[in-house]
Amino acid sequence: MTTHPTADVPAQLFADPAAEERWRSRFTAPRVTLPDWADDAPDRSLYLSNSSGVWEIYAWDRASDSHRKVTDRPNGTSHATLSPDGETIWWFSDTDGDEFGIWVTEPFAESGGSAEPGVDGVHAGYSAGLAVGHDLVAVATSTDDGTVVHVSRSGGPAEVVYEHRNDAGLAALSKDETLLAVAHSEHGDNRHLALRVITPTGDKVAEKWDGPDKGLDAIAFSPVRGDNRLLVGHERRGREELLIWDVAADTETELHIDLPGEISADWYPEADALLIVHTFRVRNTLHRYDLKTGTLTTLGTPRGTVGSASVRPDGAVEYSWSSAARPGVVRVLDTDGDERVLLAPAGHTPPPSVGLEDVFVGDVHALVARPENAPAGPLPTVFLLHGGPHAADEDRFSAYRAVWLDAGYAVVHVNYRGSTGYGSAWRDATTGRPGTTELEDVAAVHDWAVAEGFADPAKCVVDGASWGGYLTLLALGTQPERWAAGVAGVPVADYVAAYEDEMEPLRAFDRALFGGSPEEVPDLYREASPLTYVDDVRVPVLVLAGENDPRCPIRQIDNYLDRLAARGARYEVYRYDAGHGSLVVAETIRQTAAEVAFVGRVL
Repeated sequence: MTTHPTADVPAQLFADPAAEERWRSRFTAPRVTLPDWADDAPDRSLYLSNSSGVWEIYAWDRASDSHRKVTDRPNGTSHATLSPDGETIWWFSDTDGDEFGIWVTEPFAESGGSAEPGVDGVHAGYSAGLAVGHDLVAVATSTDDGTVVHVSRSGGPAEVVYEHRNDAGLAALSKDETLLAVAHSEHGDNRHLALRVITPTGDKVAEKWDGPDKGLDAIAFSPVRGDNRLLVGHERRGREELLIWDVAADTETELHIDLPGEISADWYPEADALLIVHTFRVRNTLHRYDLKTGTLTTLGTPRGTVGSASVRPDGAVEYSWSSAARPGVVRVLDTDGDERVLLAPAGHTPPPSVGLEDVFVGDVHALVARPENAPAGPLPTVFLLHGGPHAADEDRFSAYRAVWLDAGYAVVHVNYRGSTGYGSAWRDATTGRPGTTELEDVAAVHDWAVAEGFADPAKCVVDGASWGGYLTLLALGTQPERWAAGVAGVPVADYVAAYEDEMEPLRAFDRALFGGSPEEVPDLYREASPLTYVDDVRVPVLVLAGENDPRCPIRQIDNYLDRLAARGARYEVYRYDAGHGSLVVAETIRQTAAEVAFVGRVL
């Protein structure tokens, strides 16, 4: 077994104590997610927080303003929900970040109680959805054998109501608990899903599919009992829009909302309006859309990114928000127009950072930043490539971006083809040609940065995690003349081995993206695999890998590292005992220190 050189983790990054304190405090500052609440007991809420140093679930009784930490696990917990009566917390229990486990329950009001399996008869798997009603619980799990949806009534044993070898997920449960919406890919493409509504006994009620390359997203049934309309996202005109599906009548109403970009939504409590989250050029605005009159009212939120938003029973809008310069916060916009902080955990406030500027290189949108008080002229520049690939870099606060800026690097984000928020054609442009398509856009922005005197061409670094880590390794092998170093976190490194070992939903994603499996289109997988070009890597590379990662498994990363070792390449490795990233703040800090120190040494 090859022994690989281990990345050094410095005790401190900056000689200046104030600078050292500043970057670490951005990671350690207590943060919270937008709270959810029980439908019939809205004073009972759940949220995630890193207050203990690990991202865990917290219960919040709003009436008494009391908070308690529900979970306490070495590698954290990230998925939870409440029963409608607010009595029971459901959370997903996996093993050290491997994402494979079961849903367990414990009482909302008890501290330190042991969690019990939520539904008898449901075997461990990757979570594919959970819906908890008063009388009914539906659990969807995914394994190598496909997706299964189980239903349990009144705490009884689970019964299978949906099963298919193709990827699927439980999307929604009607308020009266008579209908379940399942998003499925029985047609073979889990990137563009179809919808099926079934009864709790598995009988089909209705089906909706927009055909090849057009996906549907079941957002939520109406919150009014007896009103079983389903809010659905569609992309019939090449961008994300909305319709309301009357399932009983099997009729639909498309909503034509005059906003550029793309929109998503959720219901207001009386189902007479929608809370619209509008995305345009990676920034968000919130609106109230009256379903009777078609009136669109803009809600007052600052310029930046809304992470999530929801409407309370009294009509107040709660939302999470940040911008590149200002740290995240959970706020509430009351019905009288008063806007205030909703939830602020005890502890220090993270220092602000530098704002992002927009750059357009042809059709490619990039976000760029230079350190404060940076000298004029080209700077060492880190190109941060986002994961997904169906995601986007946004105008949101990032402690990770901030530390690079503090270290004197300019930063460039590229929303390459494959990114979301720019329409269906842009998102799907990588189909049949993944990897190389995105890197053409990265190259165009790199050319701009050098030509404009923004980036020092001899000191450009490519850096990303997950799909961004994959693109990093692919860039180092296919664009070696552009890069002085690379940092690849939890990457796809050997695409064929990754396909063999990854979770089945991702294999389905790859088949849809590539047009088949490695056996069916071997040349395409070989062309898209970083391992194919490993002998062309000329510059130092740092690879970070989770031992329990089900998305970018460890064996395929070892294959790549062994090839680097065989040719005496300059590289380092950082391995950690978790999955596809870490929920432990101290671990995130160690990884970040290793990355910035590595690039500093090799440049």
